Amino acid sequence: MALEKTIQKLNSDDKIRIVALGDSLTHGWMVNKGYLDFLKELLHNKYPESIVDIINRGIPGDTADGGLNRLKGHVINDKPDLVLVQFGLNDAFSGYAVDHFKNSILGIIAGIREQTSAEILLMTSSALEGHDWLMTEKYYIALEEVADEESVPLAKVHTYWEQKISEGTDFRSLVQHDLVHPTEEGYQLMAEAVAEKI
Repeated sequence: MALEKTIQKLNSDDKIRIVALGDSLTHGWMVNKGYLDFLKELLHNKYPESIVDIINRGIPGDTADGGLNRLKGHVINDKPDLVLVQFGLNDAFSGYAVDHFKNSILGIIAGIREQTSAEILLMTSSALEGHDWLMTEKYYIALEEVADEESVPLAKVHTYWEQKISEGTDFRSLVQHDLVHPTEEGYQLMAEAVAEKI
């Protein structure tokens, strides 16, 4: 499932507007450069003639339910060409039922499709360890299910991290002291996982 319109626009000299809807990982928690900063650099390197406008609509602590509730004001009104949707961690840690999470993601997709012509890219979040991973894995699986059901591309950020870790990257170098929020190195990998889909 390629983002054909997005790639076509990036290959032209038209301006493209990307809106990123998500939580603290989208916001760029406690770092100078978050994944959207790295993504903009990667897109510029890959599509040097492109004019990319990225709007960061990440709110720390937000859930998919919150993203759905602020869809109009924080996405629709921005008239995006591409919407990046990143939720799951707070949904898991707050105890939201997986079905509720999944329905909120479906609602976000439906709202974007009904009110814009934007393409959509779903994202998983960072790879975690131990109990945190057991809590979040089912939410990532739910995102995969939605991606398949709705024919929406999915950037598997956690899988990209796991690949880099298996190749020798130290997990602790990718996360801050809370073992959840990425460091700048972690955000760089997050951006690379997204850029692979564009």
